[in-house]
Amino acid sequence: MDTHGEVHVAAVVSPLGKILGTEPFPATAAGYRRLLVWARKRGTVCRAGVEGTGTFGAGLSRYLLAQQVEVYEVNRPDRSARRLLGKSDPLDAQAAARAVLSGRARARAKTSDGRVHSARIYKLAKDSAVKARTQAINQLKAVLVIADPALRERLSSLGNAELFRTCARLGPHDGGGDEDTVTQATHLTLRLLAERIERLTAQIDELNQRLTRLVERYAPQLLETVGIGPDGAVTLLITMGDNAERMNTEASFAALRGVSPIEYSSGRRSTRRLNYGGDRQANAALHRIVFTRPRHDPRTQAYYERRTQEGKARREIIRCLKRYAAREVFELVRTVSADPPL
Repeated sequence: MDTHGEVHVAAVVSPLGKILGTEPFPATAAGYRRLLVWARKRGTVCRAGVEGTGTFGAGLSRYLLAQQVEVYEVNRPDRSARRLLGKSDPLDAQAAARAVLSGRARARAKTSDGRVHSARIYKLAKDSAVKARTQAINQLKAVLVIADPALRERLSSLGNAELFRTCARLGPHDGGGDEDTVTQATHLTLRLLAERIERLTAQIDELNQRLTRLVERYAPQLLETVGIGPDGAVTLLITMGDNAERMNTEASFAALRGVSPIEYSSGRRSTRRLNYGGDRQANAALHRIVFTRPRHDPRTQAYYERRTQEGKARREIIRCLKRYAAREVFELVRTVSADPPL
């Protein structure tokens, strides 16, 4: 399926690669039902390739999974293929079907119907609030730099928390009677930015509490591991998805997080390099684990010292540690309990 905001285009391919039909359907619940009925009239539907299972194709993927159809994530055709074959929605849908048939599309889609998907939604709101709060803090301090010297000297010695509280209490009367003065505009801007920061901080605190409770109830074993906090645990769970069984081996789990070594050789030279693919947020979570453990984990300290004595570079040691961390996390995520949803 080639998915879009308003319409999805489906193509059915036989086991021998013959195109049995191509048809557009509305991106609605009724459209999903019509699509599957149409496809099943042309044979037994066992597997489906869907573009954008985490965006435009999320609703369709959930429906197909509920109907016992295996769904695979399909990437867009590469540019060279599009230059040769052209670009259209039917062609993209047929390319998605052939990718599943040939085995090129092997990544099973997330179910997105459980607590991990709830955590993803919470984290989306939290990340947005953190970004907005950082922007508001920078703007407040930029306004303070160019403020009246008396006001700047009164506020510059305060810590962040006290600074925001003080700015939030600045009233219109502090700037005098004329609303068009620079002092009045400065006071009003500082107050509005401080109030925005306080609201965003309250939202972030609430979302942090929800995410922590979710991890404590859903995957407490992750929090017992050195170097993994609630935020890192949520990131790792989101990458895995609600259907953790879609990852058959720890090697595929490592590749999904971009910590599997990539063969890099030419002629007589044979080596490996870092994997720059995969989920970069999950990779960053593993990176934080690796950088935390040398200060608190004796095993990591001993490994780091031993590999250093062997002449390994720091970058290579970090790569190996991230691979070991991915293996450990994979075993922990596989044991996630199947309690009823929150």
